[in-house]
Amino acid sequence: MKFKIIISPQAMQMLRDIGDVSIRTQLNSRIDELQLEPSKKGKSLAGDLRGFRSIRAAGQRYRIIYKVVDGKVEVYVASLGIRRSGDKKDVYAIAQKLFRAGLLD
Repeated sequence: MKFKIIISPQAMQMLRDIGDVSIRTQLNSRIDELQLEPSKKGKSLAGDLRGFRSIRAAGQRYRIIYKVVDGKVEVYVASLGIRRSGDKKDVYAIAQKLFRAGLLD
């Protein structure tokens, strides 16, 4: 069964802001892979992002944060970007800010 992919406006903008076409292509390809068995891919997140999952992409430096929507055959891509531990531009820090602002479901 294929899952429908829904990309949040924030994630879409983050994808557009990546200047390297090769990395954007790799991220899009990885997002497309989430159509099949998304709950078996990536890892579960904790804290504010509980219920979301994270999958590596584009040479392992980038992350895609997504949620498998309960009761529907949908995957909601909430955020994506580069992993920079401890940096305010880290994809997880940005996703937490979006969650706290009520912009992530």
